[in-house]
Amino acid sequence: MVEGIRIGVLALQGAFIEHIHALNALRDTENIKDVLEVRTKAELDQVDALIIPGGESTSMALIAERCGILQDLRAFVRAKPTWGTCAGLILLAKTAIHTKKGGQQLLDALPVTVSRNQFGRQVDSFTIKLSSPCLGKGAEPFDYVFIRAPAIVSIDDPEVEPLVQLPPGHGQTEASENGLLVAVKYRNLLGTSFHPELTSDNRWHKYFVRMALAA
Repeated sequence: MVEGIRIGVLALQGAFIEHIHALNALRDTENIKDVLEVRTKAELDQVDALIIPGGESTSMALIAERCGILQDLRAFVRAKPTWGTCAGLILLAKTAIHTKKGGQQLLDALPVTVSRNQFGRQVDSFTIKLSSPCLGKGAEPFDYVFIRAPAIVSIDDPEVEPLVQLPPGHGQTEASENGLLVAVKYRNLLGTSFHPELTSDNRWHKYFVRMALAA
């Protein structure tokens, strides 16, 4: 049996507590040794895999830079399993569009182009049920929660694996007419636009844990 892994959740800003709770709920069944909040290089060095939560991607990058761990995060995500949700997806990306004036720091690891706030403001948040074969053959539809969410508007490397695509009509640009990508996998990286931590369904957290264990 693979030795249990330590999973960190970047806890600089955003919805990190919800991810901590979701991971702790899986500890008895998914071979998780420990779940840690990560704010420093010393804490980052203790974990085998990392979740970068939703929140405000520009603020998260600025705080990481001020805390002196931005470069350490860049090195980590190139080598170890990392999952970015919502703002975390933006940070993982190599390219982001519709950013704030002056742009923002990225971790420059996931070869996709992400459109920030693709679905509009907070009042435009929505939930949609979708079947997701990556969560298991014949699995029940998952409740996808989108809150000021980004979307993946282009895949920039053939190794990127599309996982979930919205039906046409959701989003604010021409790309939405064909159905926007909201989840992809690339080597050791998982990127999702939505907030699985805000549901009681832990299947996406289980997917990431098993991905990390297999790495």
